[in-house]
Amino acid sequence: MFDTAIAGSLPKPAWLAETEKLWPKWKSEGAELAQAKLDATLLWIKAQEDAGLDVIGDGEMSRQHFVHGFLEQVEGIDFEHKVEMGIRNDRYKAMVPQVVAALRLKGRVHAAEARFLRAHTTRKIKFTLPGPMTIVDTVADKFYGDRVALAFAFAELLNQEALALQADGVDIVQFDEPAFNVYMADAADWGVKALERAAQGLTCTTAVHICYGYGIKANVDWKNTLGAEWRQYELVLPALAASCIDQVSLESIHSHVPAELMALLEGKDVMVGVIDVASDQIETAEEVADTIGRALQFVPRDRLIPCTNCGLAPMSRAVAEAKLAALAAGAALARQRYGAG
Repeated sequence: MFDTAIAGSLPKPAWLAETEKLWPKWKSEGAELAQAKLDATLLWIKAQEDAGLDVIGDGEMSRQHFVHGFLEQVEGIDFEHKVEMGIRNDRYKAMVPQVVAALRLKGRVHAAEARFLRAHTTRKIKFTLPGPMTIVDTVADKFYGDRVALAFAFAELLNQEALALQADGVDIVQFDEPAFNVYMADAADWGVKALERAAQGLTCTTAVHICYGYGIKANVDWKNTLGAEWRQYELVLPALAASCIDQVSLESIHSHVPAELMALLEGKDVMVGVIDVASDQIETAEEVADTIGRALQFVPRDRLIPCTNCGLAPMSRAVAEAKLAALAAGAALARQRYGAG
C-alpha cells in the first residue's frame, strides 16, 4: 500500500552538467559523457533506494530535456536550424527544432540507460517518455501541417520505443503530458487517443503524468493566474478514465486542484503529488501523510501512489534528496495511520 515513486527527473550532478537549470549544458562529450551519464544514474538509483522509494527511475540523467532527449534519435527533425516558439500556449519562449521530413526512429533511444537501470536495482523500475501532444507543442512543424497527424506520427515512434523498453525489463512506462493541462479540449479529444496509440500493445503498467510544469518562474507565474481553483483536470480525466492507461499522475500538495477531481479517475491508479517541486521547503512526514489522507477520500487505498508533483530537475541536489526522504517517510506514516481496517 502507498508504493512511492518520483514523477521522473532529478537534478544532474555538477560534474555532469550545469546545475539547477532546465536546459543544462553537458560538462563533457563523447565516451566520457556517456559514462558520466551512467555514473549519475547509478548515484540516483542508490539515492532513491536509500530514501526508501518503492519504484525507481533513472532520473533522466541521460537527457538534457525530457522532450528533446527523445527527439535527438528521430529522423526528420532539424536541430541545426532551431527557431523561437511559444511553448504551452506562449507561456514561455524556447528555441525548438523543426520537423522537416517524415519521422522515423534512427534506432533505439533509451536502451543503454533502461538496461543499466534494470541491472542495478531489484525494485520495480519506471521509465519516462514525452507524450505525443507535448512533443507537438515543443517542436516547430514544417512538414505535416496538422497537429493531429503530427501527434500520431510521434505516437507510432513512442510506441516502438515503449515496446522495446518493456522488453528491456521496464515495469512501468510513463508518458509525460503537461500539455493536457493547457489544451484541455484537444487533450480530451485527440490527445488521449494519441496517447493510447503510444501505449498500444504494452502489457507492462502504463502511466501518464499530467502536471502544471516544473517549478520555474514561467510556470509559477502562470499558476498565479489560474484563480482559487485549478479545474483543468476536470476536462481530461474522464477521457483518461475511459482509456487503456493504468496510472495517472496529478499535482496535489500546495496546488489549488480540488481533491474531489481525483474521483473522476475511478478504476485507475492515481499517483498523487505529495511533494512540491516549486518550493525548496522540505515537506514533513506529517504534511505528506495529510495530503495522502485528503486524497483517500476519493482514491481507494490500494490505488494511491504517493509521488512528486512534477520532476525535480531544476532543484538543488541536496533539496531533492531531502524531498525524496520526506516522500518515503510520509508514505510510511500514512501506512501507520490508514493501514488498519
